[in-house]
Formats: sequence, structure tokens, C-alpha cells
Amino acid sequence: MRASGTAPLRLWLVCGLGLSLLLSACETAAPKPPLPPSESDLILLKSPTICVAKPDFLKAHLASALKTQAWGSGQELILPADRSPSHGDESYFFDEDGLLVGALFTFSSGLSLEPYPVLRETLTLLKPTLEFYLNVANLSSKASMASSALYATGDEKSTTQYLVLSTNEQPALLQASITIDPYAQLFSPYRREFLERLRRPSSQNPGQQLDSQGAEDKEPFLSLQQFARGQTAQLSYCGPQNYEIAANAYQKAIASGFTSKVWQAEVHHKLGLAWEGKGQHEKAKGELLQSLAIRPNTPEILNNLGTVYGKLGDKANALASFEKAVILRPNYAIARYNLAEAIESTSPRRAILEYETYVALAEGIPEETSRIARAKQRVKVLKQ
Repeated sequence: MRASGTAPLRLWLVCGLGLSLLLSACETAAPKPPLPPSESDLILLKSPTICVAKPDFLKAHLASALKTQAWGSGQELILPADRSPSHGDESYFFDEDGLLVGALFTFSSGLSLEPYPVLRETLTLLKPTLEFYLNVANLSSKASMASSALYATGDEKSTTQYLVLSTNEQPALLQASITIDPYAQLFSPYRREFLERLRRPSSQNPGQQLDSQGAEDKEPFLSLQQFARGQTAQLSYCGPQNYEIAANAYQKAIASGFTSKVWQAEVHHKLGLAWEGKGQHEKAKGELLQSLAIRPNTPEILNNLGTVYGKLGDKANALASFEKAVILRPNYAIARYNLAEAIESTSPRRAILEYETYVALAEGIPEETSRIARAKQRVKVLKQ
């Protein structure tokens, strides 16, 4: 598998804030720039099939061997180390729709990477996303404290993360996680609750207290989890787009409550897109206006609001929204295209300029090929 993603820990957060949105409004999963190879010869990472339904997962796993506990609105199924083929604690996380969205493998004694030259080579090509000292009481080596590093890579839609401890001998794997991108932050091995799973204190060597280590969410977990669920459904991470699930998830995220205005605005924005996908344009308009009330002058939201106005037959407000989006972000390609379409009949000369500007901004981007062709065709027609 060859990676094609960028900093996955940042990428999933608020898609509407990404540079990729100079072209689109996050209605499809944005392609990622190349990363180093993510090949691994670690067999355990090939075992989970992300997005599999829980009944299908259970066909391959003995239910009586699994422990079940709540994971927000979903479930975590745990295969203890003494029963797992990897000899580590295996955790499989399912959302409330019964889809496997992530897996975590924990090796509290450290798994030597000596037998895994492909993974070792891959790690040398990755820059650590985080480095820190970690005291693990149950390490098989004599040293219980060593420098640890967190690595992240992935493919088009998934993120793989490794927590590696560097000892004087071979590096040891403490945790590995794999997840679809919307959930990547919730599966970082540096999360406090996951680091706690490495603390196996004994009476002689209780290990370092991890109270001061590990990342914690600044926003409610349930809100982040439901936002990720909405993104998964809306951006086709586990099958075709499902606006029904997306709308349900975003509404639950709003009810759970974000504290940051950025998050508040974005969840209303995404709910608006879900309503638009369901053909409920008045509801879509209401959510997009609510988003703008929280975070005014956001080009992506204005562009999407213009599209909704157009579908409602409100040409004046559609045009005003596209105009404002372009003023706020002159290199916003899709807003240029939408503006050109909106003014074709009234200002054909300016429409030509807008189409040509769009083509200049979008040229060479594979996802825009068909739209570029339409823009060039419209320019030919308007020049006749």
C-alpha cells in the first residue's frame, strides 16, 4: 500500500477549513498529497477490514472471546492478549451504525520490530509527528523508560499510526492504530486513555503516572464522534453517500455541544450540506445562515449558500453570495465557476473572465477535469 495523505492528525479536524476547499466544499473526500510509502509486514494491520459491519466481523471472531464496553455512542470489542493471535490487546471500535471505524493494538511489553524489516524501513521514511519520554512498567527489556515517537501515515481514506519505543536494542512497537480519516484524531495512540492502557503497574515498579501525559479533547467526545460519523456518511468513506445518517449525526453533534465557534459554525455548515443532499433546501439555507451567524464571512459557507439559493430560485441572493465568496477569497476556484454561471445571461463578458480565471486556478487538478471542459466550452459559446 502506498500512502497518499498528508498530516492525518490535522486533516480530519474540520474539512471546511482546509486549503483543498479552494476548489470544493468538502462534498467529496479531498485527495491527499503524497506521503512516504506506508508498506508494513506487520500481519496484524492486515487483519481488520475497516468499514466492515459488526455481524460480518463477528463471523470471523468468536464472540465469547470478546469483551464489550461502551465507546461513546458506539461499542468497543476487545480481544485480550492471552486470546489474540497477535499476543497483544486488540480493540475494535464500532460506531452506532455497527460499522468498524477503527482498531487499536496494544503491546504493553513491547513488540520487537526486528522481524519486520519492511515496517522498520517505512518508519525511517516518516517524520515523527510527536516525540516524548514514556515510562512503561511492563516492558520486556530491562529499561522501562526510553524515548518514544508517534508516526502517522495512510492511504487515500485511512490513517495508520504507530507508537514506537526506542530502546538500546531493537525498537519496540507499543501501539498501532488504523482508522478511516474522519476518526483519526480519536485514534491517536497519544490520547490519554490509550496511554493509560500501557501502564501496567506492579508492586515493585509502578511505572510513571501518566496523569500529565497524553492528549485530551478540548471538545466533547460525543460531539467529535458524531461529527466524524457525519463525515464518514457524507463523504462516502464506507460506501455510498448517506445524507440521512449524516444529518442525524450532525444534529446529535450539535445537541452534544461544541464550545469553539469554529466547530459550532462547521457542524451547522455540514448539516446544511446534508439537508441539501436530501433535497431539503429551506432547511439547508437555515443551517448555512446559522453557520454564518456564528462565523461570518466564511467563503466556503457563502459559496454553498449561493448554491442553495440558486436551487430555491433566489438568483439575487445566489449571485450576492458567490460575489462575496470571491471577494473574500480571490483564488477560490469553484466560487469563480459558480459566479460565472450565475452571471452568464446578464454579464457575458464578465462571465468569460470568471470562467477563464477558474480554468487557470483549476488546471491540472484531475478532479476538476470535467468542469474545466465545461468552462472552456462555455467560453467558446459566449465569445461567438
